[in-house]
Amino acid sequence: MQPVITVRGDGPPAPPPEPPRRRWTMPGPAARRRLLIGLLAVWAVAITALVLFRGDRETTAAPAQPRPSVSSDAPLTVAEVYQTVLPSVVRITSTGKAGGNSMTESATGTGVIANANGTVLTAAHVIDGAVAIKITYADGTTSAAEVASKNDAQDIATLAPAQLPETLVPATLGGGLRVGDEVVAIGNPLGLNFSTSDGVVSGLDRTMARERGGTISGLVQFDAAVNPGSSGGPLVNDRGQVSGIVVALANPTEAGTFIGIGFAVPIGAALGATGEGNGRTPPL
Repeated sequence: MQPVITVRGDGPPAPPPEPPRRRWTMPGPAARRRLLIGLLAVWAVAITALVLFRGDRETTAAPAQPRPSVSSDAPLTVAEVYQTVLPSVVRITSTGKAGGNSMTESATGTGVIANANGTVLTAAHVIDGAVAIKITYADGTTSAAEVASKNDAQDIATLAPAQLPETLVPATLGGGLRVGDEVVAIGNPLGLNFSTSDGVVSGLDRTMARERGGTISGLVQFDAAVNPGSSGGPLVNDRGQVSGIVVALANPTEAGTFIGIGFAVPIGAALGATGEGNGRTPPL
C-alpha cells in the first residue's frame, strides 16, 4: 500500500472572499418631492396639535366671566337726556309793541314740540303781546308761528308753526316727579341757544305770586339753573320724558337772575290748560 503524502503550503490559508458592497445612489426628483411633502405634512400636524393643546389649556384656566345685562329702565345721563330731547326743543323770538307806541321790542323764550302735528308747547308770557312770532328749530331752520291756544292762569300756550322741519321729532311727554328726582332743563337762557343744566326736584305743589295774573299753584320747584330765555322750555326726567314746562324763577331782588329756585308747570297741568289733556300726569 502506498503511503499518502499531503503537500501543504508555506503560508496561512487564504481568507474567504468579501461580499460585494452596495453603492448608494441619489434618489430621483419624484422621490425627493414625495419625501418633502411627507415632512411638511408631519410638521403641519405637529403645529396644529400644539395650538389646540394650548387653546384648551387657556380656556380651562380662564373661564368667561358673566357680565351684568344692561337694564332698559336704567336712568339716562345728562348728556343722553340732552341728545334725546334736543331735536324737540325750539327757540322762540316774539316781537311786540313797546309801551303802545311804534317802537318794537323782542323777547326770547323756549318751546318744545309736543305732537306729530308740530304743535309747540311754551309759556304764555313768552308770546304775551306779540305781533310776530318766529320759531328756530334745532336743525337751524326757521318758521313763523301763530298762537293756537293760551291759558294765562297756568302761564301755558301752544303755537302752530307755518312750516315744519324736514325731520320732525316730537318729545315724549309724561312721567310724574318726586322730591329728589334728577331733572334736566333745556332752553335759551340769556340768548345762549340750546343750553342745558341739571339738578333735582326741590319741592312739589308750590304756589308762586305774579305781578300780573294772580298766583299759580301746583308748581314743581327745582334747582337746575334757568334764566330769562329759559321760559317755556322742557323740564325732563332721567328717562328723557318731558315732565314740566319751565315758567319762572324766584329772586327776591330785581336782578331777575337765577339763585337756585326755578318753577315749572307739571306736564299734566300744562296739557290740561291747553285743552289737550285732563290735567293729570300722562301715563308712563
